[in-house]
Amino acid sequence: MLDELKEEEIVKKVGGRFKLSSLIQKRMVALNRGTRPLVELQTKNAMEIVVQEIIQDKIFLDATGAVAVRQDENRERHFSSGPSLDDM
Repeated sequence: MLDELKEEEIVKKVGGRFKLSSLIQKRMVALNRGTRPLVELQTKNAMEIVVQEIIQDKIFLDATGAVAVRQDENRERHFSSGPSLDDM
């Protein structure tokens, strides 16, 4: 397990363990579908990439529960994080 996930800081940053789990799962789906990582790492491990994106404030869950990318103070970009309820 990644040491960063053992720290309470990442849980507080996202807003709780459930939100952290949801954010990680949704972002990993997006990465597995071909979305480019928002951080430069020497690993292909999607979990490590997602954790670093969270720590570096690159991604967050918006008010609707979708993954959003923090580009700057005024703009946010949203992307598909996985299947919708209609796909199930």
